[in-house]
Amino acid sequence: MLQQVQRLVAGRPLSLETGRLAQQADASVLVRYGDSIVLVTVCAASEAVGGMDFVPLTVDYEEKLYAAGKIPGSFIRREGRPTEDATLTCRVVDRCLRPLLSKRFGRETQVVATVLSADKENNPDTCALIGASAALSMSHIPFAGPVSAVHVGYVDGELVLNPSMALVPESLLNIVVGSTRDAVVMVEAGASEVSEEIVLQAIQFGHQANIEIIGLQDEMTAACGVEKAAVSTREVAEDLVADVAALLKERLSGALEQTGKASRSDALEALKAQVLSKWAETYPEDEVVYVYQSELRKHVREHILRTQQHVDGRRYDEIRPITTEVGLLPCVHGSGLFTRGQTQALTITTLGSERQEQLLDGLGLADTKRFMHHYNFPPFSTGEVKRLRMPGRREIGHGALVEKAISPVLPSEEEFPYTVRLVSEILSSNGSSSMASVCGSTLSLMDAGVPIKAPVAGIAMGVISGEDGGRVILTDIEGMEDALGDMDFKVAGTAEGITALQLDIKLQGIDPGILGEALAQARGARLSILSKMAETISASRPELSPFAPRVIELRIDVEKIGALIGPGGRNIRAIIEETKATIDVKNDGRVMIGSSNEESTQRAIKMVGDLTREAKLGDIFTGKVTRVFDFGAMVEILPGKEGLVHISELADHRVPTVRDEVDLGDEVTVKVIEIDSLGRINLSRRAALPGAREDSEPGQIGGGGSARPHRSPEQSRERPPRSQGGPRRFSGRDR
Repeated sequence: MLQQVQRLVAGRPLSLETGRLAQQADASVLVRYGDSIVLVTVCAASEAVGGMDFVPLTVDYEEKLYAAGKIPGSFIRREGRPTEDATLTCRVVDRCLRPLLSKRFGRETQVVATVLSADKENNPDTCALIGASAALSMSHIPFAGPVSAVHVGYVDGELVLNPSMALVPESLLNIVVGSTRDAVVMVEAGASEVSEEIVLQAIQFGHQANIEIIGLQDEMTAACGVEKAAVSTREVAEDLVADVAALLKERLSGALEQTGKASRSDALEALKAQVLSKWAETYPEDEVVYVYQSELRKHVREHILRTQQHVDGRRYDEIRPITTEVGLLPCVHGSGLFTRGQTQALTITTLGSERQEQLLDGLGLADTKRFMHHYNFPPFSTGEVKRLRMPGRREIGHGALVEKAISPVLPSEEEFPYTVRLVSEILSSNGSSSMASVCGSTLSLMDAGVPIKAPVAGIAMGVISGEDGGRVILTDIEGMEDALGDMDFKVAGTAEGITALQLDIKLQGIDPGILGEALAQARGARLSILSKMAETISASRPELSPFAPRVIELRIDVEKIGALIGPGGRNIRAIIEETKATIDVKNDGRVMIGSSNEESTQRAIKMVGDLTREAKLGDIFTGKVTRVFDFGAMVEILPGKEGLVHISELADHRVPTVRDEVDLGDEVTVKVIEIDSLGRINLSRRAALPGAREDSEPGQIGGGGSARPHRSPEQSRERPPRSQGGPRRFSGRDR
């Protein structure tokens, strides 16, 4: 049955439709916002899979380039693996839905969002979440929603709901807020050093907007919803729960007191083995494991709430010991090592020319990206043995979060015409390796001499909530506290303000007031970390690494771009092949020359100058004789540009024949003495000879003698055509 509901959101119509497309899915919703359209389907397997203690949810976000009128740029001209933006959207949708789905449902569930139309004004990512929530609400799948998400910007001192994609670069804040009717479930943000107060206002603003969109989903569910499937509750023996609880109460403290992740993990595994050996013969093993894990979570949380301390004995707001180093790797452009407790990130900076920008093949407005951060999480970082594989969603998500954190402090392209790539290698992990990567990236950039505006640091915040309403907010959570806690709230920024946020929760929502407390506590931690980093390096080095390429910016007349590039790119390729430098030509006449070798750089500068230079009266050149006539010789003074040296201008004495003075291939020094109305160039070798008088007139020897004879019409016809193009003098700052 076709149903459609609609409501204005930020002045644009948002509509939900069902019953027309994808009718064999468990539920499907067509979401339209402006002219962006996303089809979202939900399907669940027919039978549950036993033994799973997690939500078996898969989210796929399909960017179809036809939605934006594009043909894929790959060789096969077909969409391939998801783009980075598509992967990040999958993560946003997953993080909003997962806390609201029941582990006890146990059936594989798949959400597929397909972008059918992208108007490049309204971001389709939040449409995917809204459609997924509406479809789950309408289906038989147990779901504690609805949930919604919106973008919030901050432009000209005002919060803006769902700013257009073109307006986002002008906004000091781009935050995605996901929430249910009662609480926030997800936050993802990039910002330009925005205060905690503005961020909290934006979260609350987005939450209020979500309540309106949830009302729209309620209308759809009321008309089309079906009865939810029953979820069984797990029955466990009360005696087993009591016995395991008593054992943990007696022995858990000793296990938690072990210093270091490995020793504590070994102690907990030994405790688990005791539980199994004692009760596995009496009760089913999976039931014993389930009770042990449930009681472990309960006792650890109670311990933290009671002591107001971390598992390792730190105060709730205390940061683990920090060490920082720079310049570890001698042959890279920059390196920084950040260690916090047992979490360690080594970040390497590599600088390249602008032609090494990443090409983007997606639905967004940008076609290239000049700053990249890549995050690697090898198995040895957690002491495990696993197959090395391509980056997964987690690695891509953490890499993108660090990009958001660092981007606001990078110099502009005009200030620093380089492509910048950071790679964070996680060498050891026990909580918040992404925030360690933020700190390592800052150290590495400063070590490389990249003139960042301010250092950036990051910290992960957690919360443990009690059944009686009590809670403790933890600064710098480690792995166990992340797994057993209610929140992982990553906050990155400078001393002036926030540059990136990411919130994941395991509850069905969290009050914005708690987030406000966490933001305030995170600021103090961030300032402390920045102070520690400054002890190692407080500002960017004044010079780039000797291994980094030097990029020199020249500026040529726009009309000379064609002369520089040459037919089919012949001229510019020749320069690159001869000098091994990189050359990037912009449409506004800027020419970027990059090389780590100063001699190559200067040679490339000269060759670019020769191709684009405009000959002027009085200029002196050394060129080759290219043609010889009875009346004079043609000399190539610049690539593709020739001038005539008349026989009377070959020497300061009478010349019987041209070949008495010059022949083909000879190098001669000449001076420009005339450029006629047609642009033809007349040269004088005589005027460029040592001792030639500055006031000597063309056609005279030493200021006297007979006048230079005029060319005959036949001689004039033998004159080569005017060379096309001609640059003006460069004015780059590095020249």
